Amino acid sequence: MHGGEVTIHGVSKRFGQLQVLDDVTLTIPAGSVTAILGQSGSGKSTLLRSINHLERVDDGFIAIDGELIGYRQDRDTLYELKEKDILRRRVEVGMVFQNFNLFPHLTALENIVEAPITVRGLSRDKAQAEALELLARVGLADKARAYPRQLSGGQQQRVAIARALALKPKVLLFDEPTSALDPELVNEVLDVIKELARSGTTLIIVTHEIGFAREVADTIVFMEGGRILETGTPEKVFNRPDHPRTAAFLAKVL
Repeated sequence: MHGGEVTIHGVSKRFGQLQVLDDVTLTIPAGSVTAILGQSGSGKSTLLRSINHLERVDDGFIAIDGELIGYRQDRDTLYELKEKDILRRRVEVGMVFQNFNLFPHLTALENIVEAPITVRGLSRDKAQAEALELLARVGLADKARAYPRQLSGGQQQRVAIARALALKPKVLLFDEPTSALDPELVNEVLDVIKELARSGTTLIIVTHEIGFAREVADTIVFMEGGRILETGTPEKVFNRPDHPRTAAFLAKVL
């Protein structure tokens, strides 16, 4: 697997009177791991959802390996793509949500095989073989025939990660992937993400797990009020933050 470079340039987003993202610019290198930290309401999840065009932005653009997501450019004007074209480009950006979002009427295996068959045109046999490999990779080889209701939260989230990987994305987004889990199940999901961090896929993770972010991320991004206040290595941001707001936030959570 190979990662893509993510370019976020001048991105702003409003919900009514609320400025959720305010002129956000960030370049995320291919194959890197970026952890986005900040209080609730700082714009972290909206930024994440903008990367795969689940949220339309009001200003600016986002590109993966130089290719716009959700738009085509004609001189200085951006035109939103048709839904089928957005879906085709979105294949390059996998997303793992807080609440798993598995189809309850499908087994773990079936949850993983549907997208590769529909989107990548794989045969069912090929898609199932790849899905079984992915289930083994996330430690669930024996749960292929289990339905979501028969799985713990941690197991459901690992199936969701396998499903996101099935489309072989260049970029994988995690939106608070452990926040809906019981504390004793958190580490089994974080261990899978740690393994992925060595795979070459670009990972962007919104998380409250500070110790995990310190261990696995190449870059820490701190957001507040829809802006990026600080970016740097874990060593720099956690030990010598430049911005007083970063220091105040870390003082509460460390």
